[in-house]
Amino acid sequence: MGAAGSKLEKALGDQFPEGERYFGLENFGNTCYCNSVLQALYFCVPFREQLLEYYSSNKNGVDAEDNLLTCLADLFTQISSQKKKTGVIAPKRFVQRLKKQNELFRSYMHQDAHEFLNFLLNELVDILEKEAQAAKNDAETSSPSEKTANGPKNPQANGVKKEPLVTWVHKNFQGILTNETRCLQCETVTARDETFFDLSLDIEQNSSITSCLKNFSSTETLNAEDKFFCDKCCSLQEAQKRMKIKKPPHILVIHLKRFKYIEQLGRYKKLSYRVVFPLELKLSNTVEDADLEYSLFAVVVHVGSGPNHGHYVSLVKSHNHWLFFDDENVEMIDESAVQTFFGSAQEFSSNTDHGYILFYESLGAGNRS
Repeated sequence: MGAAGSKLEKALGDQFPEGERYFGLENFGNTCYCNSVLQALYFCVPFREQLLEYYSSNKNGVDAEDNLLTCLADLFTQISSQKKKTGVIAPKRFVQRLKKQNELFRSYMHQDAHEFLNFLLNELVDILEKEAQAAKNDAETSSPSEKTANGPKNPQANGVKKEPLVTWVHKNFQGILTNETRCLQCETVTARDETFFDLSLDIEQNSSITSCLKNFSSTETLNAEDKFFCDKCCSLQEAQKRMKIKKPPHILVIHLKRFKYIEQLGRYKKLSYRVVFPLELKLSNTVEDADLEYSLFAVVVHVGSGPNHGHYVSLVKSHNHWLFFDDENVEMIDESAVQTFFGSAQEFSSNTDHGYILFYESLGAGNRS
């Protein structure tokens, strides 16, 4: 990597971003699923900054127990504080902790990067929520007399105390979907909200993220055996159902469902379909109907023709440069190279490198068109 590292430094020259670090991650036997996601998260700048901030304000805890959050924060701190600008780091402590935590990741089998991302974000939230709860309990036991003197406990619970439960992981990744069902008899609309950290989209051949999102929010008619029980009519009725984005997340993670169970084969098959993902995405299927603009900053790519084997790499945009991370190796790529990961227009193609998880960052309300 010494040569590759210096090659990258040469390629960037005096354009090498101040204070930035580009490090490959060692592979511990089929841990590319983990490395590719970690690189995408490292270059999710708001997430990285909040994680490093969390680490610097919490590392003084003497009896702090090792968990996935501390291991991840330690790894990111290690990368960001390297003297060298490029190189390789072994995420050994993190991988060991991951395997200890979840038996799913213990084998040397090919793992799913999306499953790992999902598990990791939910695990980080659990840890942060438990810490917030413990801090709240400590505060309550340490000053019971003050509590009584200051009046009832409830206002405190509804105010300051509840705030940490919306963690910085939520603030970055969480969005809200609303599932609207309209009874065709009485026109009553029933809405049910649900939160998400990523959107899993069904894909079609020669399509785009925009068309996949439209299909995700398309209206479906519930009839025959699928009738909807309407509370107002007190009976089963025909209805129309659709899913819309009520609160778009700051970081929009899109998972393309490239692995499909084929009934006739009795197994999963990888769909190599060509799905165009733009560098700038307009999100239009929101409740407000206002187009929200997002910018692509990372892609986790699945390399291989089947679901049970293959390799993962990631593409990352950092300071207007695109980089290609393949475990220990890091190199610069041209922005135009991103489109070679859209997929294949023909079923059988020699190109097996396909975009699998896409990371978009909101350009903010100020940039809405």
